[in-house]
Amino acid sequence: MDYSGVDSATEEEYATQSKLLKDFMSIPSIDKAWIFNSGSGSPQAMVAMSQANLLANKKRKFMLSGHISKESSNQSVNFHWAPFPTEMTGASAFVPSPSGLKLLVIRNPENNESPTKFEIWSSSQLEKEFHIPHKVHSSVYVDGWFEGISWNSDETLVAYVAEAPSRTKPTFDHLGYYKKGNSLDKDVGSWEGQGDWEEEWGEAYAGKKQPALFVINVDSGDVEAIKGVPRSISVGQVVWSPNSKGSAQYLVFVGWLGDKRKFGIKYCANRPCAIYAIRHKAPKDDAKEAFPIHNLTKSISSGYSPRFSKDGKFLLFLSAKTAADLGAHWVAESLHKIKWPSDGKLTESTDIVDLVQVVNCPDDGCFPGLYGTDLLSDPWLSDGHTLILSSYWRSFRVILSLNLLSGELSRVNPNDSDYSWSVLALDGDDIVAVSSSPVSVPEIKYGKRVLDRAGKSSWQWSNIQKPIYKCSEKVTLGLSSLQFKILKVPVSNVSECVTEGAKKPIEAIYVSSSKPKENGKCDPLVVVIHGGPHSVATCSFSKTLAYLSSIGYSLLNVNYRGSLGFGKEALQSLSGNVGSQDVNDVLSAVDHAIEMGLADPSRITLIGGSHGGFLATHLIGQAPDKFVAAAVRNPVCNIASLVGITDTPDWGFFQAYGDKNRYTEAPSPEDMSRFHQVSPISHISKVKTPTLFILGSLDLRVPISNGLQYMRALKEKGVEVKVLVFPNDNHPLDRPQTDYESYLNVAVWFNKYCKL
Repeated sequence: MDYSGVDSATEEEYATQSKLLKDFMSIPSIDKAWIFNSGSGSPQAMVAMSQANLLANKKRKFMLSGHISKESSNQSVNFHWAPFPTEMTGASAFVPSPSGLKLLVIRNPENNESPTKFEIWSSSQLEKEFHIPHKVHSSVYVDGWFEGISWNSDETLVAYVAEAPSRTKPTFDHLGYYKKGNSLDKDVGSWEGQGDWEEEWGEAYAGKKQPALFVINVDSGDVEAIKGVPRSISVGQVVWSPNSKGSAQYLVFVGWLGDKRKFGIKYCANRPCAIYAIRHKAPKDDAKEAFPIHNLTKSISSGYSPRFSKDGKFLLFLSAKTAADLGAHWVAESLHKIKWPSDGKLTESTDIVDLVQVVNCPDDGCFPGLYGTDLLSDPWLSDGHTLILSSYWRSFRVILSLNLLSGELSRVNPNDSDYSWSVLALDGDDIVAVSSSPVSVPEIKYGKRVLDRAGKSSWQWSNIQKPIYKCSEKVTLGLSSLQFKILKVPVSNVSECVTEGAKKPIEAIYVSSSKPKENGKCDPLVVVIHGGPHSVATCSFSKTLAYLSSIGYSLLNVNYRGSLGFGKEALQSLSGNVGSQDVNDVLSAVDHAIEMGLADPSRITLIGGSHGGFLATHLIGQAPDKFVAAAVRNPVCNIASLVGITDTPDWGFFQAYGDKNRYTEAPSPEDMSRFHQVSPISHISKVKTPTLFILGSLDLRVPISNGLQYMRALKEKGVEVKVLVFPNDNHPLDRPQTDYESYLNVAVWFNKYCKL
């Protein structure tokens, strides 16, 4: 036994497992793509990718470029990649201009003193570089709801969202006297106070300042802070209005009101928001004039992802009004449009036209509604009225086309595909997509549009002849012996269901070895439970789950009722029933797998994070003899102690009662009793399953104290536990070293109790 308390056999297992896990962690991700037609007849492609850099504990970002050749004789398509990718060291974002002739690279500072850097690149060199000091703005928002970087049509201006300058803080001299004018002189004695506290947007936004609107001139480097937007509105997703001759040009953006309480916004579509527009100043305008701000979506509680039509006649946008109105943090989205005035003169009222509405209870095989919809910056085909987008459809990610004239909506990716698909870019009317499955790494696919005699579109899909990357032999060998299928699982409480949608079978993704079983014995099973609860497990590639599959585990990834992609009724049925309905759904899936001979009841483990951790800790309490080991990542264990410290206290009220109007900042004793009743900690006396806890100290969604309280209660009653705490991680626990060490320990922990 060495000083760390790990015996030599366990240490050897850590060493062995780490080598294979490292290979899986090294698989790159395909993040974005752009296609440009240079006029030479050969489209140019740019693909943004990322890869875990374990040593630096960051994602390594790089760009792969090439050109696309199309053979008319056999309809084949090939991407001719450059010999090597270009690493975008220190780049926070890179945004090509619409023509593809310029590339904007933004480098956010790593400390509070350094400026934000803007670089403008041409095809051969750096053309311009601008350093924006903190007194103008801090870091640019490059992800999440507030992200928005948009070139104007003539590629002279870029609109974007960045952290507004800090409000002035009080300063004091060496005697402690208040200094008028709040100037912080260089003398040693002066010091700066804290000033008034300001609300933040919670998880992932700690320390981030107010999102505000700016425009930079890419020739001069002059930065304009857009006036007229109240500080009570946090902005994001800015785009330019069409540039019509003789009419004013507007900045169109999404705004969230934060004048009362800023609830956590990460992973939450239920925060009310609106589409706004404000006129951008022309050179002839008075520099001191502030134009009025227009709310374009007053009649609806949610509007985001604004996109203009090709002809500039209307503005398209998504809405999560169902989430905002009812309280669930994510539900089905709807799609709408409003008319954009050709003269650029906005009116106080706008008529909102519904394009795609929420689906309550989809028939089998039919469109379930829009969920987690992804729109490209230019999502239109050449006809100007066909829209291409990605969305969840039951246990899949799919690509859809929507004809705004006929209203016809159809799947674009192959109907017989059991992979998940997402659109990356459009090449005219053809589609560049990424496709993957639980047992297949992401690959680029090319869809060529064809028309039948009636003029109806479909896409013929082909593989890219040269893959974008290659995996190690160990990874390839491990994946080659795996298979997966969707299990349809009947729900257990049909008689209690209020709606038809809640009575329908749930789905679970079952991943297993394709090799013959020895003596008919099943591999040990890992039950995987997604968080949310309003999220979804899809038939797509996960490096960490594929790693677990490759070392000898079958997986059962359960989409319990409440998951996205199955219709509004099934999703809403969970509200007020957490800790019972979702628990029963997972148990039904496990029992179904056992009955089908897919699982050995003596070797079943489970893993889940956030609400998945809530379910995992519920399951080891409500079914104490079912699972031989568990692993939980930032789990919700006690809603009663959570509501006062989380960035989303409304979540606890809604999940416990199913009614957003029950929320209050001062919960009653009855509320606390209800929270305890629906929480895993109410079943802790029955738990005996060895449990691994993986916690992040910076988690604002489920603060670390929630998991530690439950863990200490288990230790108190003699249950075996192991705890990993990552001091610099927040809720997703997704930094490379954290992800790596977490799943290395999960594998060793499960192996210990499954006797692998």
